[in-house]
Amino acid sequence: MTEPRQDEVTVPLEDLVTLVWGRNIRPDVFTRWSQGLEFSEDEPTALIQHEGGPCGIIVPLQASLLKNLLFSEGAPEQWNNLSADQAKQLLLMSLCEVFELCGVEKVVLVYQCTKKDKSGEEAMETGEGSGENTAAEEQEPPTQDTGSAQEEGPVTAVDEFHQSLRMRQFSCADNLKTMIESSYEIFHGRHGVLLFLYSVILSKGIENIKNEVTDPTEPLIDSVHGHGSQSLINLLLTGYAVSHVWDGDQDVAGLKLRGIPRQGKVGFLTLLEHLRYCEVGSYLKNPEFPIWILGSETHLTVLFSKEMTLVAPESRDAEARRIFKSYDPEGNGFISTILLGDVLRALDLCAEEEYVDIMQKKLDSEQLGIIVLEQFMQEFFANEEKSPIPESFTVYHYNGLKRSSNNGKVQYQQGKAMIQDLGEVKCVTTDNSAIKTCLATKWPGVEVLWDNDISPSLN
Repeated sequence: MTEPRQDEVTVPLEDLVTLVWGRNIRPDVFTRWSQGLEFSEDEPTALIQHEGGPCGIIVPLQASLLKNLLFSEGAPEQWNNLSADQAKQLLLMSLCEVFELCGVEKVVLVYQCTKKDKSGEEAMETGEGSGENTAAEEQEPPTQDTGSAQEEGPVTAVDEFHQSLRMRQFSCADNLKTMIESSYEIFHGRHGVLLFLYSVILSKGIENIKNEVTDPTEPLIDSVHGHGSQSLINLLLTGYAVSHVWDGDQDVAGLKLRGIPRQGKVGFLTLLEHLRYCEVGSYLKNPEFPIWILGSETHLTVLFSKEMTLVAPESRDAEARRIFKSYDPEGNGFISTILLGDVLRALDLCAEEEYVDIMQKKLDSEQLGIIVLEQFMQEFFANEEKSPIPESFTVYHYNGLKRSSNNGKVQYQQGKAMIQDLGEVKCVTTDNSAIKTCLATKWPGVEVLWDNDISPSLN
């Protein structure tokens, strides 16, 4: 097998650090991000997150790993009982996919030099007039210190960490997976999450990322709270560091704001949509596979299922119900009569004033001021095929933080989901949890009965 070719490369470190962290790096935030890609002792394929912050990297990788685990060719039947090596191979596939999503022809590998390596190499550029980085001549990447940052604490201060960084550039033409596999210990060991992030950014190109984000002065990691920005999440999820989650580009007050350019393999739902802070488009709500990253105000988790009908093309019946329900945010099963014209327009049906007036009188014959969903559907979509989604199906939830998991163990939590019409009651629950609210931004009538009657945490 041909070994991936290595090239020398020089990149201004100052630009990289500013893009990721802003003008200042808080030591406590840096410490929270100082961990490797590690698997849970209690769930062979679940990545663990030690502190708040790096879910912006870990969770998109986890979602990709689950996609490969459940839906790739030759996927195992006993998917939740894999060996450590099988889990490692799935993670390697996911690491490779991020570089492929970014459309890079060459991969820039960033690693932390050990003391014995420093004598023969120069550091990355730190600004104008800095010396050039010199790649070592051996064919294999240097060994990475794999001690746990959580057990011993970060081995360097922030400045020392960045001064210890080295880079090599590899051609993707030969075998991307071979290169990533030979570098696995770098991402698995201390600071592995940051080293992977830096590698992705430099491989895609700092200027390319600046051209995609809405505000290039906003860092990818929040300088105060330490969470990853939406641009960072989108970069790992789609290969594009766009700042919004709607479909395509939108013109807002003369500004072209970039959104998601195409359907994702993995989706994204967020509690912030319920709070009216953003709009998630169909490219992320209806991904290629039934896996969704779930966002709260401060954290990311994953919901997944093996039920492929969840991502089947939307039927006309389902579209009509979804649009009607969007005008019924409280889930009452009816809308105000005066909103009928808006609903008809949203469905590309006749919305001329005279026709709307006739239909208002027909659908609200008792002049109660409301139009019920089922009566609306019977009038306009009586002959349309129903949604192929079954009455109930199994879902799973992942949260990488031990402190947010049941019994302090990072494991997939199973539940039985039902998507009910708002006009029908098949299951009555008192679940007002954040996860139900988040899922309702896609399925307004969703109910989930979780194992042990404990709703998973989004935080």
